[in-house]
Amino acid sequence: MQKKLALIVLAGAGLAAGPGVGDAAGQAQTHIGHIMESFPRAPEGAGLLSVATSEAEVAAQHAELAGGDRTDVGPMVRHARHVLHAIDPSRMENGPGAGFGVKAAADAIAQHIEMAASADGSPAGVQQHAPHVATAARAVSARADEIAALVEQIEATSDYSRAYDMVRQLQQLTAQLVTGADASGDGQIGLDEGGLDHVRTHMGLMTSSASR
Repeated sequence: MQKKLALIVLAGAGLAAGPGVGDAAGQAQTHIGHIMESFPRAPEGAGLLSVATSEAEVAAQHAELAGGDRTDVGPMVRHARHVLHAIDPSRMENGPGAGFGVKAAADAIAQHIEMAASADGSPAGVQQHAPHVATAARAVSARADEIAALVEQIEATSDYSRAYDMVRQLQQLTAQLVTGADASGDGQIGLDEGGLDHVRTHMGLMTSSASR
């Protein structure tokens, strides 16, 4: 599905490979392709958005497992560490997931969509929606930092009641990696509060506006 959407984005933006495509358009194509189709340094060469989503799912799964026994700190800490590995393996070397991390994938999405937009000759649709994609991706990265800090707090406590309260927060934050959250309480989720769903939505809008 990610690969199919990538091809739609590239074609709709006028970036599909073919005769007459210039170097600048090729640069934008490459960066969008890294997000939606294939990134060389990602596990199995998957697209960055696919990697971020997969790692977020692992994080959410282990956040749920951390709350399996509210009276035992041991499993809470163990699964919280598994969450951290899926979020940022540079902070926790071993654990489940692909070993790339939500944070690294989100940061790379922001970087590559901005590079696509800044390429000479980048289509208007890309330039219009790239800031939205980048803002949402950076919100995901910031939430990943929150999660990492919370895991450190869980590791540091021996009070199972306090640890469980933090595990509940961990469950909320890991779910928000995908959905985002209305942190401001204004009744809507802004891009600076967004999640990976917002990244995916604006990549799709990029296609729609570019194909008009």
